[in-house]
Amino acid sequence: MSPTDWLVAGVAVIVVAGLPYWLPSAVIALRVRIFARVGGEEGIQAPGREVPAEEFKRVYGHPAANGRSRGAALSDLFWYWLSPGPEVHQEHLEPGPRYDDVARTTRQILAGLSRERWTELVGRCTRRVLDELDGHARVHRVRLRDLMMPVWAEVYYEVVFRAPCPRHVRDLITGNADDVVSALKCTGLRHLDRRARLTAHLRDRLAHDPPPVPLPSTLTAREQAYYLQGTFFNTAVVQMSEAMAHLLLALATHRPVQDRLAAGAEDPDFLDRVINETLRHFPLFGVAHRITSGEIPRDGRDPIPAGSVLLFNYPEYQGSGGGAFDPDRWMDPVTRPSAFIPFGVTANRPCPARGFAVLTMRVAAEEVLRRFRLDSSVEHTRSLPSRGPCLLIPRTGAAVRGRTRLAAMRFADRWEGVWRSLVQLVLGSYMVWDARRQGLCRNYFAASSGGSATSVPAGR
Repeated sequence: MSPTDWLVAGVAVIVVAGLPYWLPSAVIALRVRIFARVGGEEGIQAPGREVPAEEFKRVYGHPAANGRSRGAALSDLFWYWLSPGPEVHQEHLEPGPRYDDVARTTRQILAGLSRERWTELVGRCTRRVLDELDGHARVHRVRLRDLMMPVWAEVYYEVVFRAPCPRHVRDLITGNADDVVSALKCTGLRHLDRRARLTAHLRDRLAHDPPPVPLPSTLTAREQAYYLQGTFFNTAVVQMSEAMAHLLLALATHRPVQDRLAAGAEDPDFLDRVINETLRHFPLFGVAHRITSGEIPRDGRDPIPAGSVLLFNYPEYQGSGGGAFDPDRWMDPVTRPSAFIPFGVTANRPCPARGFAVLTMRVAAEEVLRRFRLDSSVEHTRSLPSRGPCLLIPRTGAAVRGRTRLAAMRFADRWEGVWRSLVQLVLGSYMVWDARRQGLCRNYFAASSGGSATSVPAGR
């Protein structure tokens, strides 16, 4: 080989070896540009030039920032991801009697359990899922989101129906939830047949053995099934599984924090502070969009016009979790972050689970930590497309030296990220285009203004 050939070969080796370090971030930036181009440039960023951070909560909580779907091109994409039944998904209903009926029903279902009952239920479901792991394995290699999703499928089935969740129904719920979240993260296309199987089960269950809390009377029988599927067996299961995956992965990658929890109960509030710090670094929500139904006046600034699309960026507002992972920052009122909205803003559709989410996360985490030591060397990002690879090492077994395993995990995660970023680019671009082509939200409201809204299919 000539010197030039050697030089070219050397450069090629360097470029290929460096792919995990530069390609995923470059592809993400490209994907964002494609999404903006295909989805259309719209929206007022908050925080941003027009809505600075100090006005974030005030604008978010204004009564006129109450539109949810109608009038925003972004809604077509979210309806596409959340099908079937996005038109009755609690988070995407427009304000009015129908939303009030649905939101009231959700509160009644969740309020039916005391704190003691929530604690018993989550602990029991977590133990049952952990019991399914191979009891003879010295090390369990898991994806934390996959590990926790069956827990919350069982929990929310029992919350709704006040009966234990059969295994085949748990599989339907986890299949539906995994399909939705994989599409949202652009790691897989939608499989509406998988989602339809859960819908069919829910319709049959509601016809023969409805839950003790009456479902919204403003919804048809089909819409009631969609309501349960979207609110409890999609959003609730996905969000709690993601929250637990972030919490457990944070413990796995911050061993001093995990060791402090395992050392004893001299600081009973420490785990709650760990949960807060996890939600600060890795907020569950990315961007929530709202459409203004009226003008929002502001002191010293031009008002925000009616019909504006406001894009509330949770990670940006919370500072993207900047700084070290330090649960003790929450002990001191001076260091405790004020820009912290893990469950939304109280005045504008806050998360219905805000009253017990930390409690239930604590219970599930304690059950896991009682049995296992957690180790991981993967990159921990807010979107968590990797689903949280982790090693679970039984505390009752012999000590396991994990340096080789962790090095292999780190290497595999970096190269998986290269392939995954390309998959997200291709599939995400296609889904943005297909969502705009189908126009589920746009067509629904067009039909609604001209006649029967229910004649429009919700997710094809």
